[in-house]
Amino acid sequence: MRVSLSYPGVEPLEVFDDNLLAVLEPRAIEPPKPVANLVEEALHHPIGSPTVEDLVTPSTRTLILVDDITRQTPAWAILPSLLTRLADRGCKPGCTKILIASGTHALMSAQEVEKKLGPKIPREHEVNIHHWRNEESLNQIGVTADGTRILVNRLLREVDLVIGVGQIVPHRVMGFTGGATIVQPGVSGGEITGHTHWLSALFAGRQILGIAENPVRKEVERIAQLAGLRFIVNVVMDAHHRVIHVVAGDPVAAHRAGTEFSLQVYGVDQPDLADIVVTESYPADYDLWQAAKGIYSAELAVREGGVVIMVTPCPHGVSTEHPEVERLGYRGFADVKAMVERRQISDLVAAAHLVHVGRVIRDRARGIMVSPGIDPEAQAHLGFESASTPQRALEMAFRIAGPRAKVAVLRHGGDVLPLLEGQRAKVGRLRDEG
Repeated sequence: MRVSLSYPGVEPLEVFDDNLLAVLEPRAIEPPKPVANLVEEALHHPIGSPTVEDLVTPSTRTLILVDDITRQTPAWAILPSLLTRLADRGCKPGCTKILIASGTHALMSAQEVEKKLGPKIPREHEVNIHHWRNEESLNQIGVTADGTRILVNRLLREVDLVIGVGQIVPHRVMGFTGGATIVQPGVSGGEITGHTHWLSALFAGRQILGIAENPVRKEVERIAQLAGLRFIVNVVMDAHHRVIHVVAGDPVAAHRAGTEFSLQVYGVDQPDLADIVVTESYPADYDLWQAAKGIYSAELAVREGGVVIMVTPCPHGVSTEHPEVERLGYRGFADVKAMVERRQISDLVAAAHLVHVGRVIRDRARGIMVSPGIDPEAQAHLGFESASTPQRALEMAFRIAGPRAKVAVLRHGGDVLPLLEGQRAKVGRLRDEG
């Protein structure tokens, strides 16, 4: 069978029918209405909250947090309805600011900001970009139970209402994106982001990924509440990045409703664990920091002792914001934990990332990478074997796993959530029990 991948110029993968276990990808669902209509309906019927108009007066200073260019959220299509409702209540453009929630990602260019927001909004509203390393832009709003300082962008303390705009997809650190994650890590400092990410590293992927109620999510929601997040507008998109559902309202209640819908799109049944998993990073292709999401999905699909093939363009290399990744390479959990305890690595966000990938290509399976954006020497240092094409990588994997090895291919590996038989019900129970 020939299995196509999402990248132009990459030849389809040829897999014998007897070896092919599954081809998994998110569902394609025809949008029921245009995006603007779906946003209007969500804003008109918020979940667990008054309408956004009821939260403001003409003097209300509002800050809208928007996720960055590494996310597919069509903010340009969402914000007009939100801004119009604020304006109808007398909130002039000067009272409403926008803050790009970059997390610990690289800063966006002016062109990327316009691509994200459209050309009109940056001309009419003040747009700021959060940078986690800029200590002068941060204010402390409290501490966690273990004494970690909670630092967030100072703009949150200068307004009366904070609104978050984002998308909901399965996520290795938070269970799902969306909701409170627009604050932590979106507009937070490195110390508190390291705290939550390292907490996620203490759990295997199957204990977090695709589970809305988890210890990390609960910690993040406490932080967002403390930071003043009052209202969200979150979208769920299909395999073609078409908005098919919108939720608005309370950052917890609306988010949970959105995760139920997201699970129906991204959760895909897999009959059994595979000996070989071929995963592409699409749509998380910016750099390896983002592309690793394809590895996280593979953890749920590959058997112990198997092989994971990662296919990704990575035009921006490994990670400019976290050079420790390329310097140290991916390690197993025990190795990274020891390095943290010996204070050999101080960036806990990077340490967690090393663990999340290391659990897959070091502790659970072996990794092979196909990437024009990362040279073979760097791939080897990171912990991957290198291959020039996906087909060549598959040949290498069969030599490792044997000629009868079963293969699963994860298209849209950066989003898809493999679920074994019975796991879908288990995920639902875990969410209900939470």
